Amino acid sequence: MNYITLFETIKGYCENDFPNTQFGDPTAVDATFTSKEQVDTFIQQAEQRIYNSVQFPAIRKNVTGLTTASNKYLSSPSDFLAVYSIAVIDGDGNYEYLLNKDVNFIRQAYPSPTDTGLPRYYAIFGPTTTNATPPVITNEYSFILGPTPDAEYSIELHYYYYPESIVTASTTWLGDNFDSALLYGALCEAATFMKGEPDVLANYNKRYEESMILAKRLGDGMERRDAYRSGQARMSVN
Repeated sequence: MNYITLFETIKGYCENDFPNTQFGDPTAVDATFTSKEQVDTFIQQAEQRIYNSVQFPAIRKNVTGLTTASNKYLSSPSDFLAVYSIAVIDGDGNYEYLLNKDVNFIRQAYPSPTDTGLPRYYAIFGPTTTNATPPVITNEYSFILGPTPDAEYSIELHYYYYPESIVTASTTWLGDNFDSALLYGALCEAATFMKGEPDVLANYNKRYEESMILAKRLGDGMERRDAYRSGQARMSVN
């Protein structure tokens, strides 16, 4: 399901002809633009709920970067949400996956900046600050490493992020593979906004929950096993 189909389906289910700009006509905005944005908000809220409920591989990406010798801090990507894994790569190309600890552990274990070596641990330190005077706190996180890197090492970070919304991308993995979850999630938001009848909202919620069971079966189940390691799925036969 692409964005235009989703948009029109939401209007049809709600029996509410939400005013919208004419697709393909950038001049047709004016007073109708705000209403279209409202429907887009329903869709984006649904996407956020789904992405925080199921760990699809589609919401992971990886980047590489470099540590700086004698600097124990490492900046995160601008779209970073949470860590999947962090590995440091030594000069021979060997991967050493870092263990997640809290900041207190790293400060206690390596109290001096001169405690250097190949990093073994990491913690989310907090928002990144600039070198301006006074420092400016940004919206991005930074990591603290322990011990402090003694050289420039390559870092490979796998992390969770929000994929581009179907509102701006037109087509997405979620829209192509789990349009039912996306549709009913958006309808729940729309019915709440419209102060819809309780039975209508309950029906949308029920259909959303049913679609999410299937989504979790894929994202948290089938994509984490195979027949060789886990055996084929079986049903009990009486």
